Amino acid sequence: MSEFLDFLKHKFAYVAIGEFQPGKFLEAEHLFEQAVSTYHQGFKGAYLLQEPGTDKGIAVIFWENIEDMDANHNEVCDSILQKMSHLFVQAPVTSFYEVCSEIEASKES
Repeated sequence: MSEFLDFLKHKFAYVAIGEFQPGKFLEAEHLFEQAVSTYHQGFKGAYLLQEPGTDKGIAVIFWENIEDMDANHNEVCDSILQKMSHLFVQAPVTSFYEVCSEIEASKES
């Protein structure tokens, strides 16, 4: 029965949409990777997307639950994110979403 209940639990996604100063996306990407590498408890994966030909991007970080994001808050990550903050044109827009559907590619593809 617990497997069925686990199936019904949805992950959560933290989404940040922003734009970096011209030419600063690569630096921000490295800092994003460093920050994400500090996550452990409840961390389910992350993506950093870049709009081609621009310094606009979307970060998506998946969590088992919202509380896990707070549990992963640490001084190292804060320091890395502080280094990233001046790279933005303006503060990114952030939101939480519940993952309602998750469809994986078939292994035959």
